[in-house]
Amino acid sequence: MIKNIFVFFVVMKGFYISIFLLFSVCATLKAQEIDTIPINTKDLNIKLKRSPLPSRIGTLLFKPVKIEPQIVNSKVNYWKTKTSVGINLNQAAFSDNWQGGGVNSLALAGIINYKAEYSKESYSYVTEVILNYGKVKNKDQMEKKTVDRIYWDHKAAIQMSKNWYFFGSVTFESQFDKGFIYDRPATEERATLTSQFMSPGYLTESVGFEYKPTKYYSARLGTGTARQTFVPANEKLFEALDEHGISKSDNYGVERGKTFRNDLGFQIVMNLDKDIFPNINLKSKYMVLIPYEHVGFTNHRLDVALTAKVNRFMSTTLTGVALYDKNTNSRVQGSQTLALGVVFVFPR
Repeated sequence: MIKNIFVFFVVMKGFYISIFLLFSVCATLKAQEIDTIPINTKDLNIKLKRSPLPSRIGTLLFKPVKIEPQIVNSKVNYWKTKTSVGINLNQAAFSDNWQGGGVNSLALAGIINYKAEYSKESYSYVTEVILNYGKVKNKDQMEKKTVDRIYWDHKAAIQMSKNWYFFGSVTFESQFDKGFIYDRPATEERATLTSQFMSPGYLTESVGFEYKPTKYYSARLGTGTARQTFVPANEKLFEALDEHGISKSDNYGVERGKTFRNDLGFQIVMNLDKDIFPNINLKSKYMVLIPYEHVGFTNHRLDVALTAKVNRFMSTTLTGVALYDKNTNSRVQGSQTLALGVVFVFPR
């Protein structure tokens, strides 16, 4: 009987072990079933990486393509131009009972400055025109000129080295209107004619060497220079002088009975055009002519202009001229103007 009980316990132990193993297997299968829930990826934007392995494709065919050359229709402009037009107006008025002193006056002046430059390789050409004219009218006085000048300069040059050029130039100078000297021998003011258009007129031809170390400074050394002085109204000027008892042997170096004079000499022309401060420009020109036959009659002329730009159109200009020419006067002549006016510059 004890043997039967022992066998029963062995059989039951095996049964329970089998039940436990079966339960463990079912639990594992259930867990795997929960962890592997299927997901629908149809609507998901999933991008797979491209395989780095090469894939075989069809035969590649290369065909030559004919490219037409493109022609650019463009021209290089070797010219550079600048034009400035200025107008200056000054006016003063006083009432009849004004006790502080003064005289009614009106002054108007205009200037046109044109400059064109051509530069290509070692060749350059510059032409500059300066036209300046102004008048003033004071109460109970005759109308007078304040400034009157025609200046036209041409210069062609060939570059020899970095700073040296060989040049040839032609310059013309004269005035627009008649010029007078004024005196008051009695109660009325009197005017004596001393100059007019082309009396005098100057034509200067020069060849030599130019030194130009910077863009704003240059110096011409005209070793071969000829200057012609024209006074076609010479006899008329002498008659005006005789009428007022003024005695002279010549007008601008041209003797009575003649209208032309030619001088050969050595000329120096120095130019400076520089912005010394923001909106402030200094421009000067110094010219000296030494005649070979009359060294004592050396001509000097210095022009200086200081321009301060107020705004886009307005500027203040201070100008001065110093002239020493024994053919016109034995002393140094000078003039000075200060003006506020409107200036238009093209191109901007």
